[in-house]
Amino acid sequence: MNDDWKTEFRNVWDRGVAAWKAGRNSAKTMFDAKDAAFLAGIGCSVQELFDFVDDCLGYGDFDFETVLEVTAIRREYFLNVMHGKPSGRIVEMGELPAKSATVDGIAWLPRLIEKARIKLRGEMNPDLMYGCAGDRPFLREHGMTLPQFLQLVRDNGDDYRAIVEALKKAAARN
Repeated sequence: MNDDWKTEFRNVWDRGVAAWKAGRNSAKTMFDAKDAAFLAGIGCSVQELFDFVDDCLGYGDFDFETVLEVTAIRREYFLNVMHGKPSGRIVEMGELPAKSATVDGIAWLPRLIEKARIKLRGEMNPDLMYGCAGDRPFLREHGMTLPQFLQLVRDNGDDYRAIVEALKKAAARN
C-alpha cells in the first residue's frame, strides 16, 4: 500500500498547527481548499482534523501519531468498505445515546460505540468529535487508546456484545 498520503497528511497537520498558533483556530480558517480536497480524498473532514489539532494543542492529551492512526483506520474503511464514496449523511446529535446511557453498568460506552461507527462512516456531526475530552479519559480508564477502540468497532461491525466484552477485558488488564 502506498503511504505517500501519510506524508501529505503530516504536511496538512503541520499547516493546521501553524494556523492554530497564528490564531486561525476555526475549521473554516485553518485549512485552504487544497488541504480540504486532500482530506476529503482520504475520508477526513476539515472539521475532524481541526478538532484534533485544537484538542491536541489545547489539552496536550494526545499526539500526531494517535491522529494518524485514527485517520488511517478511517481512510482504510472509506476506501475499501465505502469505495471512496461518502455516505452523504450527517448524524444528528439527538440520534446518539445519551452520555449517561449504560451497558453492563458502564456509562458513556453506548455513546462511544456509536461515535466510533459514525467516525468510520464519515457521518460525524460538526458538533461531535470521536476522541473528545470525554472519550479520551474514558478509554484511558478502560485500558484502550482511540485507535484501538476504533479498530475494535471496525473489526466487530454490528456485534455490539463483542465490543462491550473486549472493552471489559481491556479494562480488567488495566
